[in-house]
Amino acid sequence: MLRRAWKPIAATTVLIGTPSYLYYTFTKQQTFDLGVRVRGPDGKAIMSNRTFSLLSTDLVKERLREYATFETKTSPGGITWNHTTAAVAANDPLEDAHSEAIITRDPSDPAAPGDWLLFTVMDGHGGPHTSRLLSKTLINAVVLELSTLIHAPRSGPTTGFLERIKYLFRSSPPIPIAGENPQSIALAIQSAFTKLDQELLNAPLSVLAANLDNAAIKKNILPDLSGHPMALPAMLPAVSGSCALMAVFDTAHRDLYVACTGDSRAVAGIWEETPDGKGSWRVEVLSEDQTGRNPNELKRIQSEHPADEASNVIRAGRVLGGLEPSRAFGDARYKWPRDVQEVLNQAFLVGNDQPLRPPPSSFKTPPYVTATPVVTHSKLSFPRGDSSSSTPSSGLRFLVLATDGLWDKLSSEEVVTLVGGHLTGIKGVVNKASLSELVPTNTGAPTVEGKDKRQEDNNRLWNFADDNVSSHLIRNAFGGGDVEGLRKLMSIPAPFARSYRDDTTVTVVWWKEGQESDAKTATFSSEQVKAKL
Repeated sequence: MLRRAWKPIAATTVLIGTPSYLYYTFTKQQTFDLGVRVRGPDGKAIMSNRTFSLLSTDLVKERLREYATFETKTSPGGITWNHTTAAVAANDPLEDAHSEAIITRDPSDPAAPGDWLLFTVMDGHGGPHTSRLLSKTLINAVVLELSTLIHAPRSGPTTGFLERIKYLFRSSPPIPIAGENPQSIALAIQSAFTKLDQELLNAPLSVLAANLDNAAIKKNILPDLSGHPMALPAMLPAVSGSCALMAVFDTAHRDLYVACTGDSRAVAGIWEETPDGKGSWRVEVLSEDQTGRNPNELKRIQSEHPADEASNVIRAGRVLGGLEPSRAFGDARYKWPRDVQEVLNQAFLVGNDQPLRPPPSSFKTPPYVTATPVVTHSKLSFPRGDSSSSTPSSGLRFLVLATDGLWDKLSSEEVVTLVGGHLTGIKGVVNKASLSELVPTNTGAPTVEGKDKRQEDNNRLWNFADDNVSSHLIRNAFGGGDVEGLRKLMSIPAPFARSYRDDTTVTVVWWKEGQESDAKTATFSSEQVKAKL
């Protein structure tokens, strides 16, 4: 009897047990162990194993899409402009920021029709305060400075740079801008960056000056302004910091300007058609990573300080051994004189329990960091939409602007290959060698690496799974076709994630019905521009 009953019992076990096993396997929260840096009992950093929840592939997809955007616009010349942006946080909150704007050229401008397209990515550090402020002000500051090349501000406040920016931000009329002289444009962009940073640094001093009365000055009494409504809004963007990378397209004059302050990077993909009708992508890097590991930056900083500081201004690739980017907005600890830091710290921050860290021990002759960008200019040559123009078969097709979180994981060549493959419609998982055959590349100007060069992995698997090309780049930076590796890296929470990946923001701009046949790049320094004006 028992033997006859065995089969139905076994069948029942299979029918009930298997779904139960599958349910348990796929619904139980998966975890993984990871070595992370924590503070030990003595306050020193030690490594400790921690267990973290593993995100599902669907949650990873949600994270990749959380900040993803796509926009498109057809310009007066008939060219369709597309741009995507995506970001993934490692810090909490995200310290990166971005902004973009399209400004219509005034109809009275002799160069009309045409637009100015401006795109920025900001890589904040020491908090999100500087990058967030730049996302609201930097483009307007540049537009304002460009507009003054041929016109004074139309109306509104004429004193105070930030006041003029605020006026521009409130009202956004078409702004006529002169664009015939690339050197003047480059100098105007540099000037806007520099002036805006000076305003950030001077803001706390202005608040302090406005709250000092004669009696306090005579008695040398410093007021406690920690409760002032502008205490933290003025101080935090100054003492925090941010890199900034901007692309400015002048479609009327077919010009592209890239301004870089810090170690974010701009890379262009230039299609070069061969006589047999085929072709390859030329990788053109339009910025240099600005850290102490960049020989040009090392030489510049050493030249700006006494000879006896030459061995200390850069240590281990960092400014005074601390700050990695050698150009940045804010970072007042590397710019304000020591006594100014002490006064502002006491007036604004001590009472808020957010004291400013003292400057490095080798701090002697500030400033050590500048916000003045290096500006490159590329000449575009897409048609203006008239019937006599022909579409070039070769030329610059897209531009990638990204914070260093992307470049920590991918090379400039890999990024161009991944975008080129995405734009040609590749789907699915492709190994690195196969993609190089499908999307051939050649190198133009070499990348000036600002960080320790990462190890190339020729066995990587790329995954073409995202419609948004910016999300596509971040996915492949963090694992691509290695699904488990991607899940683990994306699952690490703040603050531990920062040891394995950085905040990462990517903007990709591409256009149709108008490419460039000759994208020669020139770099301007402020001294060279001034000499030519």
